[in-house]
Amino acid sequence: MRPSPASSLLQIEDLHFAYPDQPALANGWSATIGEGVTLLYGDTGSGKSTLLRVLAGQQPASGGPLRVAGVALDAAPEAYRRQVFFCEPASEAFDQLSVHACTALLGEGDAGFDEAEWQRLVEAFSLTPHLEKQMFMLSTGSRRKVGLAAALASGRPVVLLDDPVGALDARSIHGLWQAIERRIAQQGRAVVVASSERITQVPLAACIELPLG
Repeated sequence: MRPSPASSLLQIEDLHFAYPDQPALANGWSATIGEGVTLLYGDTGSGKSTLLRVLAGQQPASGGPLRVAGVALDAAPEAYRRQVFFCEPASEAFDQLSVHACTALLGEGDAGFDEAEWQRLVEAFSLTPHLEKQMFMLSTGSRRKVGLAAALASGRPVVLLDDPVGALDARSIHGLWQAIERRIAQQGRAVVVASSERITQVPLAACIELPLG
């Protein structure tokens, strides 16, 4: 299912990406991602995380420009990145920061950050006792929750989530899908979920399957 041009938020034109001596992950790929949830579906190791980094403007690729809300990555890279939220689940870049400081850094430049939604997610994810702890002190699941809370409270039009349910407990998974539903109920919001499992918890606007092409 392709969204109508009026609802498109992320435009991908003639994208090419391959690691040296590896099959191409994308070879002339074009797509339009609109409002709602788009599933990026593929087996483990198929390149989902890499493709998210490309779409986030963190991994260089060749081909036509990526655009979010009309902002082109090649013409205005910093402005483009301010339209997209992506946080590596296993990143060690925030290890020495408290949860509060990490969230502030992730939300830097995000004028539409929803503090009330973030607080709702902190409670849903049972993060309240950990807010002043440094990130390295948290479990894998709790670290992931910090990134998810910042992502789903973000005011940026496009949110990219890499295997969001990984290492989460059942209560937090329930809170995650509820938050995604609240987000996509808002106009001008797109969520791309990379997963090796099909999604049935929320309605999908589209599904992109790897390998591309």
